[in-house]
Amino acid sequence: MEALITGIHHITALASDPQKNVDFYTGILGLRLVKKTINFDAPDVYHFYFGDEIGSPGTILTFFPFPGARKGQKGVGETTYTAFSVPKDALPFWQERLTRLGFTLSTELERFGEKLLRFEDHDGMGIELIATATDTRRGWTGGPIPADFAIKGFHSATLNLRAHQLTADLLTEAMDYRLIGEEKNRLRFGTAGNPGDLIDIVINQPASRSVQSAGTVHHIAFRTENEASQREIQQRLWHYGQQVTEIKDRNYFQSIYFREPGGILFEVATDEPGFAIDEPVSELGQKLKLPEWAEPHRQKIEKSLPPIQVSPSNPTVE
Repeated sequence: MEALITGIHHITALASDPQKNVDFYTGILGLRLVKKTINFDAPDVYHFYFGDEIGSPGTILTFFPFPGARKGQKGVGETTYTAFSVPKDALPFWQERLTRLGFTLSTELERFGEKLLRFEDHDGMGIELIATATDTRRGWTGGPIPADFAIKGFHSATLNLRAHQLTADLLTEAMDYRLIGEEKNRLRFGTAGNPGDLIDIVINQPASRSVQSAGTVHHIAFRTENEASQREIQQRLWHYGQQVTEIKDRNYFQSIYFREPGGILFEVATDEPGFAIDEPVSELGQKLKLPEWAEPHRQKIEKSLPPIQVSPSNPTVE
């Protein structure tokens, strides 16, 4: 049977200062700001999407920035580390760059035979860069990072749980994942087993629960091809016993939401229609884009949002 879920679509986190958020992910990590819009459920809050040139599914890290928000706390029931894929020989470049810019890095780590660096952004968001030779995707090269070192997209995401079995069953029985590796207290699941579709479960018991605020992941979204495949997934999840929302229109994709047994919010999002439906690819992320229902309130919304500076080429903040 053909898989309906094919990997990670996007990961959404919370942030504090909007300008610092844009500066870090474009100017330091070299991602492209592909969409500047609003939180559809809270229109006085930005929603930023960072990714490759067109915001391909599997590359998109998004943020809801709440000015003045306190830092959250890592713990169980959370996606604690978001891992990006970089070229095999890119880690020395990133180690030098991040150290020079004042970030504290982990000592060199290795996981399932691949080396990685671990650090946190200005809000405490857990980021990993994993060097891999198997990722054929092309990262965004219109920013400050040369092509030989550019982030290609997601590698994997780590779910921090007290117990794994119910979540593992959900992934393998209802979400097209399979167990592909085990290392210490870490279980790895994949659809095809490639960077961009990998989910790790770390068993952390006992541990305090996470506190969601700036620097923590709000939800992780899995990708499916279109609305038809999404409806099949929705039906499958209902039959599995999950409480799944109705399909929600997010303009650039359609979404359904549910919580996995460990409490982490999951989403299934469609690959279609993508981010170029309301502005040219060459101008992605430059203007505030609003859904049709919010356009009549544009003036009020723009006044409620702090101004941010975005360069067309997303230059380095150095």
